[in-house]
Amino acid sequence: MKPLNYAILNYFTKVEKASVREIMEELKEEYGNFKAFNKNSIITALMTAETNGLIEEIEIDLDENEELLIFYHMNDESKETINMFIGE
Repeated sequence: MKPLNYAILNYFTKVEKASVREIMEELKEEYGNFKAFNKNSIITALMTAETNGLIEEIEIDLDENEELLIFYHMNDESKETINMFIGE
């Protein structure tokens, strides 16, 4: 099993865009029991990936509860980099 941060980055190689909600739903089965598997830790991981140029913020919306949803996207160059170093 990969570290959670690797799994998050790997997920972005398979989708066009994602928010914390989609990431948590996708990784819940495998990582749901991890202490770091919570909204704040995943937001921190996303912000770190953004700061390092691996993903970029592309959309902001409100969900049905009027909570902020920030969607991120990984460009093709970053996908190639992640697949080269992390892979499946």
